[in-house]
Formats: sequence, C-alpha cells, structure tokens
Amino acid sequence: MRYKRKYFEQQISKEVELLEKESRFSMTRDFIQHGEVSVFVHCVCVAYLSCCIMRFFNIKANLGALILGALLHDYFLYDWHDGELCRKVHGFTHPFKACNNAKEDINLSPLEENIIKRHMFPLVPIPPRYRESWIVCLADKICACEETFIGHCKGKKMEFAEKMFEKGKITSD
Repeated sequence: MRYKRKYFEQQISKEVELLEKESRFSMTRDFIQHGEVSVFVHCVCVAYLSCCIMRFFNIKANLGALILGALLHDYFLYDWHDGELCRKVHGFTHPFKACNNAKEDINLSPLEENIIKRHMFPLVPIPPRYRESWIVCLADKICACEETFIGHCKGKKMEFAEKMFEKGKITSD
C-alpha cells in the first residue's frame, strides 16, 4: 500500500499522544540529543523520515511497529552530556537502556525490540534483523548527521516534529 504523507503524520501523532499518556515519553522533551535538538524532536524526525524511506522505496513494512520503534529508539531517559564516566560508552549502551525503559512502560513485539536495540549498527555490532529495523537505523543516521552538522533536521520532518513538540507543551500546561 502506498501511504500519503498526511497519513504518516496522523499515525505518528496518534502514537505520540498514546505514549505521552501511557509512558514516560514526555520526559524525552527534557533531554538534548544532538546539538540543541531534544530527544523528542529527534525521535519524531526519525519516525517521519522512516515512513518517507518506506514510501519512497516502496518497502512493505509494519507501519505501526516502524513508528513505535522509531519513537522509542532513544528512550534512554537521561542526559548523556552530563559528564558522568559511564556516558562515555553511551553510543554502545543506550539502545539496551532504551529498550529496557520501553519494556517497563509498554508491551513491545520482538520486531519493535529489534528496531530499538539495533538502531546503532554498526557501532553495536549485531546487525538489524528486520527491514523496519534497517529503515530506522538509516533514518537515525541521516537525522543525527543533520542535527550535528546543520543544527536541526531539514524540511518537512522538522516542521512536523516542532509542531508535535509545541502541541505537547500546550496540552501539558
């Protein structure tokens, strides 16, 4: 099935709203990921780009698992810039911390677990098992490079992520 961009946005929005009600996902707004980009905005950008990659290459994938895995791939819930010694290996360890945190809050399928645990390949040397995991792994690398070298994600994914961030600020006040 060939999805439209608006459909992706609706599905991501629904999942974010659900996660903010049923988990600690809103905490991702308080932590910086790359540059000045919050973990929340980064994860929404990765989810958005993952959907675009799936659509562009006409890849048959589980859209729900793709979105949930992308939103939770960096669900580690700490400031990795705080200078603590254990943060020096953040790149190697955070996928497992993110997965454990997600499993504490919601039920994950094996596919969703794999997306979260393997998104740092090749830094974490075990490759992704599923096409959804590969898509999120690629989207994460693209978004991380944009955030690191440009200071933010580019284009519609950033516009959408900022809109979601502001929407959450309004509802949480």
